[in-house]
Amino acid sequence: MKLSRDIGIDLGTANILVYEEGKGIVLREPSVVAVDKNTGKVLQVGAAARNMLGRTPGNIVAVRPLRDGVISDYEMTEKMLDQFLKKISKFSLIKPRVIVCVPSGVTEVEERAVIQATMEAGARRVYLIEEPYAAALGAKLDITGPDGHMVVDIGGGTTDIAVLSLGGIATSSSIKIAGDTFDEAVAAFMRKRYGMIIGLNTAEEVKITIGCVYDRPEPVSMLVKGRDLKTGLPKEEMVSSVDLMEAFKRPARQIVDEVLAVLELSSPELVADVARNGIVLTGGGCQLYGFDFLISERTEIPCTIADDPDSCVALGCGKSLEWINSMQEGTINLARRKLMKEG
Repeated sequence: MKLSRDIGIDLGTANILVYEEGKGIVLREPSVVAVDKNTGKVLQVGAAARNMLGRTPGNIVAVRPLRDGVISDYEMTEKMLDQFLKKISKFSLIKPRVIVCVPSGVTEVEERAVIQATMEAGARRVYLIEEPYAAALGAKLDITGPDGHMVVDIGGGTTDIAVLSLGGIATSSSIKIAGDTFDEAVAAFMRKRYGMIIGLNTAEEVKITIGCVYDRPEPVSMLVKGRDLKTGLPKEEMVSSVDLMEAFKRPARQIVDEVLAVLELSSPELVADVARNGIVLTGGGCQLYGFDFLISERTEIPCTIADDPDSCVALGCGKSLEWINSMQEGTINLARRKLMKEG
């Protein structure tokens, strides 16, 4: 019997997923922490803390410690990870080894912050892998051969795009336009069009229910409740998917433009492979209606959404646990540099 199981963490801006060796995904919680301001004590993490967002009394603050795919509040991230790891490995005698996913555009300083926070939360060793790589593994793509595959992972804080072949990333890009950007677009639209203020939780609900980036066969609408900008009184408006498509035009275009830019940087051989194999979409954000149609129309390459796109990065992280013994510890950038020197 192993004294401790290795763990894979998809450290997302919106949600944290934890994969435990031999068990699969054992935890799926929003990346939110509720803290007592006076004592600094953590009151809740995950879903319970998320329900407190925008509803807390003066002494309690609910925060999202990750922003744009990286740590924005180090102390809160460490406390949140500590609670989640305790929940999973409370019966383990030895601290677990942990693989954490990071966006492909992450800096060395940001990587160090992730490693440090995970170590302080109770990991024995920390390894990092890039999100699009994990997403490709989780989407069951065969990236070991010379054939090129393209993955577009639209998360909460970042969209990671990569072309992979021969077990590595050939070209990649990471932009800070993703699920959260669409939530903010809903809130900005409601304020501008209807003079109504809504919280980001409501904005997310509207996005999931009627949001689209491509014409729906049948327009849908929903009643949105919020606060009047001028009077401060409760207000409600009927909003249609056609309105939201207009609000989402800019961020959707920016993501598609970045996909085109990554294809432009790739070799003609890899682009030919991608045209044959198609583009695979992963991450919660790709479930916004019409993303596959939009990317397919602009790139003229078939585009599919992976099975269970929300879990792809975590599943890929779990798959990479098989190679943990041969992985390089520490920051990816340092590992890359060492490889360059050896090469």
